[in-house]
Amino acid sequence: MDVSFGTVWEAVARGLPDAVAISEPGRDLTYAEFDDRAARLATAFEEAGVRAGDKVACYLHNGAAYLETVFAAFKIGAVPVNANYRYTADELTALLTDADAAAVVFSGALAPNLRHAAAHVPALRLLVRAGPAAEPGPAAPELEELLADMRPRPPEHRFGSDEIFMYTGGTTGKPKGVIWRQSDLLHSLFVPVFRPLGARELPTTLTEAVGLAIDAHAEDRSHATIPVVPLMHGTGLFNSMGALLTGGRVITTNPGALDPRHVWMTVAARRARTIIVAGNAVCRPLVDELVAAERRGRPHDLGSLRSVISSGTALSDRLKHALHERAGVTIFDAIASSEGGPFAFAVTSTVDDLPSRFFPVPATKVFGPGDVEVTPGSGEPGVLAYRGPIPLGYYKDSAKTATTFRTIGGVRYAIPGDLAAVEADGAIRFLGRGAGVINTGGEKVYPQEVEDALLTHPEVTDAVVVGLPDETWGERVAAVVATASATLSAGELREWVRRGLAGYKVPRTIALLPELRRTPTGKLELAWARDLLLKHLGNS
Repeated sequence: MDVSFGTVWEAVARGLPDAVAISEPGRDLTYAEFDDRAARLATAFEEAGVRAGDKVACYLHNGAAYLETVFAAFKIGAVPVNANYRYTADELTALLTDADAAAVVFSGALAPNLRHAAAHVPALRLLVRAGPAAEPGPAAPELEELLADMRPRPPEHRFGSDEIFMYTGGTTGKPKGVIWRQSDLLHSLFVPVFRPLGARELPTTLTEAVGLAIDAHAEDRSHATIPVVPLMHGTGLFNSMGALLTGGRVITTNPGALDPRHVWMTVAARRARTIIVAGNAVCRPLVDELVAAERRGRPHDLGSLRSVISSGTALSDRLKHALHERAGVTIFDAIASSEGGPFAFAVTSTVDDLPSRFFPVPATKVFGPGDVEVTPGSGEPGVLAYRGPIPLGYYKDSAKTATTFRTIGGVRYAIPGDLAAVEADGAIRFLGRGAGVINTGGEKVYPQEVEDALLTHPEVTDAVVVGLPDETWGERVAAVVATASATLSAGELREWVRRGLAGYKVPRTIALLPELRRTPTGKLELAWARDLLLKHLGNS
């Protein structure tokens, strides 16, 4: 189906004008309203000189404005770009400059950070503020006032060659814009979006896609999805976009910091069927609130919930067990990246499916040295490679594109650097990023397996493992561990890890904290962890 997401959304809006597309606190927007507002914003973009191929940045908290901005960009063939709402003014300016952003729609609460960008990003033609500004920012029309002054742009059929950027929220180095063709992204969403509705293959025509959406809505099978993660996170945005392809609802919660009680109250009030999380960092507070509500004698209503989608970072079996005990959910835990995938899923529907194991999708391979496919059961590590619909590459970085997107045996693969071993039965054992491998005395240690071992301890809620310089061994294994326990010791944790891993993999330096610092997308801040451990080592 060679069409833009925007073209599908326009057609769904014609077929289901009165169905709710977006629910945010205090407001529902129907598909007709969603389409009209996006069409008016598209007119504003064009009047400011934004054209097909230009970049439109979303510097926004979760809410209708984010999806309206994406839709408006799609309507004119512009390219939506995600901007991390936690960026400082300098970081934001750097990203917008790299993206050649022609327009930015921003949350009013973030206005102060736009002042620097407004003066220093040469391509900028339009700033639009969504919501009131608590502090002064650059001169910019307010979204509601702007929409009231604009006429809706007429629909225009657009093709799947139109693009969307997903800037990586990488834990190290400068974020890079991953260029997705919309047709490739559409194909990658078949499993999480279309298959649950009974489709055996991706719709081949626009008429077929709209018919599927209308039928799903009429039979009350449409997606009702809450992205608990920020929409700037690929998992949150892409799955939300997918819900709108099929006549479903995207449900957002209060912007800003995660409020677990509010999330569960929204699940119950809006009858949400799917929540999107990012591993332990997001799921643990949600589970803690479920437990706390039970202790208060007022458990949350999870009767509508059918699935949990997680990607980007580890989701422990302990948390999965807690969810399965309390709700009839299927948990889809994915190994994926902004550059492609999903490489593998661990799918569990009851506690009997635990411990969870990742199995690769058919498009995934694991290549060892010399681009030779790893033999299952050999124990040899290799890099995960995906040959399905994948991005075109990185914006303005041909060298990095050539490294990550490689042709092997005549087939183009996305190989972002994730390491894995293949078990005898074909299951994937994820080992983490290749750049993070620790070489201690000639022995290689993969941080992910040490983190997994630490997370099995009942008092550990989060963990990150890195390598520190060591005069004798080259590098030493070190860990920052989050725990609420006042008695848990580093020695106890070392003994715990030693029960299942070789001695050289046991962390020699361990710092204990109440919680770890993570990015809004759930990724651990490795530079922070390494600095903290170096200070800890110096003081010990």
